[in-house]
Amino acid sequence: MSAPSRIGGFSESEVGHVLDAACRTVGLDASGATVLRGHTNAVFLLASSPVVVKIARRGSNAEEVRRTVRLVEWLVGMDFPTVSLLPLEQPVLVDGHAVTFWKYLPQPDHPVAAQQLAHPLKLLHELPAPPFPLRTLDTVGAIRRSLNAITVLAAEDLHYLSARLDRLQESLLGIRFPLTPALLQGDPQHRNALHDGPVAVLCDWDTASYGQPEIDLVTIEIHCRRFGYGRAHYEAFARSYGFDVVQWEGYRVLRDLRELRMITTNAKRSAPGSATLVEVVRRIAGLREGDDGLRWHIL
Repeated sequence: MSAPSRIGGFSESEVGHVLDAACRTVGLDASGATVLRGHTNAVFLLASSPVVVKIARRGSNAEEVRRTVRLVEWLVGMDFPTVSLLPLEQPVLVDGHAVTFWKYLPQPDHPVAAQQLAHPLKLLHELPAPPFPLRTLDTVGAIRRSLNAITVLAAEDLHYLSARLDRLQESLLGIRFPLTPALLQGDPQHRNALHDGPVAVLCDWDTASYGQPEIDLVTIEIHCRRFGYGRAHYEAFARSYGFDVVQWEGYRVLRDLRELRMITTNAKRSAPGSATLVEVVRRIAGLREGDDGLRWHIL
């Protein structure tokens, strides 16, 4: 028997109930909605209105979603290029699940290019600190929490990942950061940006934090190298942004930490026998072999 279909951590029937109830609460019609993304969160495009509905992953803290809403509203007020929320009280809670509603931006067939990310990301890193508290970037802590929550990896893989983190944490102590701490998107990449006519806007602010901009820049480089966009994509981004993180002496430590976080976050969410787990194990094998150029499959 095949496993029941799941979208954003929910069963298909459960997420359908949450979507319908949330839409009815704000006077929208959920019938005919289509799934846009369904790995981390459940994201739907309504058929009846140009509206995207995002249902936070099971177990998400509603207060964190409220912080995201507040941040996006502030960014819009600063004329920052991002996707806008609908003008209503958000999030809507359905059976403890936080639901948000966003303006739909029609997209062409091609994703946003890395170079197009440079302008909005540079603007973001130059903004003043918001007038409300943001979480402080803690990559090491996030990886440790994921490692403690993983139940599907072999003990030897967990030991390897933990030991790798220990070494990277020690190396991190000696790094000098050239850029000024700033507001971070947290996961800037081709799939977390959208075309808005001729320009690109950032979206998906769930991992926004305050910290060193180098981690956002390393994330762009990783996505270009690991997911098949190629070095030319990254180099065009670096030229447009005005800083090449690959040439910085701390690059390898930050790169390895960011890749470790990407692996452990997906491992934490993996189900036994799933395609996600197969990919996680393949990525770990690549780390063991020192294969910095191994092509990763998108999860």
